[in-house]
Amino acid sequence: MEKAFRTLGDHFLANTEHLHTNWKLVREYPLSRELLAMSLVWSTPERTDYVIAAKGAPEAVADLCHLDASAIAEMEIQVAEMAKDGLRVLAMAKANLTNSAAPAGGATGSDVTPMPVGQHDFDFEFLGLIGLADPVRPAVPQAIQECYAAGIRVAMITGDYAETARNIARQIGLKDAEEVITGAELDAMSDATLQERIESVNIFARVVPEQKLRLVDAFKANGEIVAMTGDGVNDAPALKSAHIGIAMGGRGTDVARESSDLVLLDDDFLSIVSAIRLGRRIFDNLTKAMAYIFAVHVPIAGMSLLPVLFEWPLMLLPLHIVFLELIIDPACSVVFEAEGEESNVMHRPPRKASEPLFHARMIGISLAQGMMVLAIMVALVLTARARGLSEGDTRAVTYATLIIANLCLILTNRSWSDTILKTMRKHNAALWWVLGGASIFLGLALYLPFLRDLFRFGTVHPLDLAIALGAGVASILWFEGLKLAGFKLGR
Repeated sequence: MEKAFRTLGDHFLANTEHLHTNWKLVREYPLSRELLAMSLVWSTPERTDYVIAAKGAPEAVADLCHLDASAIAEMEIQVAEMAKDGLRVLAMAKANLTNSAAPAGGATGSDVTPMPVGQHDFDFEFLGLIGLADPVRPAVPQAIQECYAAGIRVAMITGDYAETARNIARQIGLKDAEEVITGAELDAMSDATLQERIESVNIFARVVPEQKLRLVDAFKANGEIVAMTGDGVNDAPALKSAHIGIAMGGRGTDVARESSDLVLLDDDFLSIVSAIRLGRRIFDNLTKAMAYIFAVHVPIAGMSLLPVLFEWPLMLLPLHIVFLELIIDPACSVVFEAEGEESNVMHRPPRKASEPLFHARMIGISLAQGMMVLAIMVALVLTARARGLSEGDTRAVTYATLIIANLCLILTNRSWSDTILKTMRKHNAALWWVLGGASIFLGLALYLPFLRDLFRFGTVHPLDLAIALGAGVASILWFEGLKLAGFKLGR
């Protein structure tokens, strides 16, 4: 606001007697909870006179000026008209104080009249009202709608008049823009009443910073996860109390930034929505990576244990598992990390705060995926033994199937809502490096004599390779079918 006043003066009062660059600030009477107005005491070059400039809430300045009832009523009409246009309204007043300690030719540094204790001790003259426009950024309405689609409630807490808040709320598309709780009404409410009212009210006007803390605590008492934005020193308690305190990095104070969990570098509400989108994407990708890890290790563990139990030849040797981990590790740390967001990432309600990263639903789906791969591999081993294939041939077919199924698990777990055919259109450069590298190395291991002997593989005929490819793909077809059928596999 101070910058706006300075700009206004530079544009419209330049080269007039109304700008005084040689005046010095002597004292400041700050804004307080008891009086929503501040005053600055300026000394003139001769130091024989002080000029006191006051600005603040219209009702506070009217009180300083001791306006009568008719003048206050007229002022309130003007304030209401300006507030309806979405302006932030302040009142202005001035006073003069003669420095009686200064001689006629000017005062020395020690010749100073003692200043009054409070602002009410000055004889203020009411000057008028000024309205400040804070235009809504074009992207804010869309960001508000994204919040609603994502199941996120948005509340406005402001020191502006109720009409100003309503006007801004209509511009940004805030729900229930006509219902407002003012700071005075809030003070009159008990905690229980406030908790009940805030379930349906999204606008809180004429609120002082201290009341923000009470609102944050009321939302928390209702079981809400609260993110609170603020920029002032007095916002620090509310920022600290909120689950997620968000300070303004551009115009915020150091105290607000130190009390917060996040700092917005551009002071843009859209950045908060973008952070929510990014957070949901990160959480989804962590979940997918863990689901894949769990699923792929089920057949690995099964094919390591079953041959021992049923006295079959070992299908997986240490070298085979090492090669598998060379696929699994980059898939978890690179492929899923680089995965884009789900199509419904901002069209679903927030997860519960108590929901763990590794939850029962994910374990069930991962276990089902892994068990299907294991079942197909066991069936292949039994079929190969029935066909009379050698140990090396059986191991080669089984291992090729496991590698292909592993790659298919990566592809199907990229999304729990979109099919592989749809996700293949999404860019993920790391995915192709993993798929290509694994396929090439598998081909070399199957057909390059040195590696084939190292892996103890037999000869893989085209029919066996086709069986391995078909079996690996078939292991995840049921999961893709559930996606097509519209079953909600993920959140």
